[in-house]
Amino acid sequence: MRSLSVVIPVYNEASQLPRTLEVLRGVLGGVREDLSWTFVLVDDGSRDDTWEVIRAESARGDVRGLRLSRNFGKEAALCAGLEAASGDGCLVLDGDLQHPPALIPAMLDLWIRKGYDVVEGVKARRGDESLLYRLCAVGFYRLMKALSGCDFDNASDFKLLDARVLDAWRRLGESRTFFRGMTAWLGFRRASLPFEVSPREGGGTRWSPFKLLRLALDAIASFSSAPLHLVTALGGVFFLFALLLGGQTLYRKLAGSAVDGFTTVILLLLVIGSTLMFSLGIIGVYVSRIFDEVKGRPRYLVCEEVREDREEVPRK
Repeated sequence: MRSLSVVIPVYNEASQLPRTLEVLRGVLGGVREDLSWTFVLVDDGSRDDTWEVIRAESARGDVRGLRLSRNFGKEAALCAGLEAASGDGCLVLDGDLQHPPALIPAMLDLWIRKGYDVVEGVKARRGDESLLYRLCAVGFYRLMKALSGCDFDNASDFKLLDARVLDAWRRLGESRTFFRGMTAWLGFRRASLPFEVSPREGGGTRWSPFKLLRLALDAIASFSSAPLHLVTALGGVFFLFALLLGGQTLYRKLAGSAVDGFTTVILLLLVIGSTLMFSLGIIGVYVSRIFDEVKGRPRYLVCEEVREDREEVPRK
């Protein structure tokens, strides 16, 4: 008998969650007779009735619910679910059915029959996204590949992890996480399955441009120090430029052909000033990450929990 934890982070999904669980139960129930599963639902500080839905679903005996004390973000909610998962494997997917449940039997087959440790869904088509969003996503994944050496092209959080991969992930101790990057960094025997992002059945995206930018900065700072070396490279370029410009200025002064005026000075001040601010911003990103790690705060706080046996456990 194989046991599987199905980790689903949710935020304001009260209307969608029952439908999602119904579809997943139908898919999992028709795959293998020797498979048991538990849904690990993490309520990331929802403002609607999501937690009440989770409590009601726990009566079915296959749901374990965690309620975070506030909205910590999807990455933190994923951490909570992964740390609460148990069994032989862990399946991670979103709660809006944009990760197609129809792909789960093929993922289980690659895991159980062919022995892959990580089976990940890769987006063959990104669904209903704007051209600007697509371009930003492609640029981000290519930049991450160049900086870290890991291929993130069209990666997703739709993954099936073997228990030993999950154990290895739990040993990664950083407080600010990037799930796709961390699982790629772990390695192990991997297989990929392409899928098309399904239309969202209800609600809208929870990702604002600011949240996406913050996630991108966290990902880059987590997997590469190249931006810090860029600061050094910029300093070297401007040092050479200063030597050339200083030599030219001294020559013209000695030759008596120096031209009075502030245009060159103003342009140099603007360029050098903006470069310094840009460099300080890059350094600030890394300093802030060091600050977060030194504080040692937990990634999330669980204020309430309901287990498969419907036992409610308040957290203090």
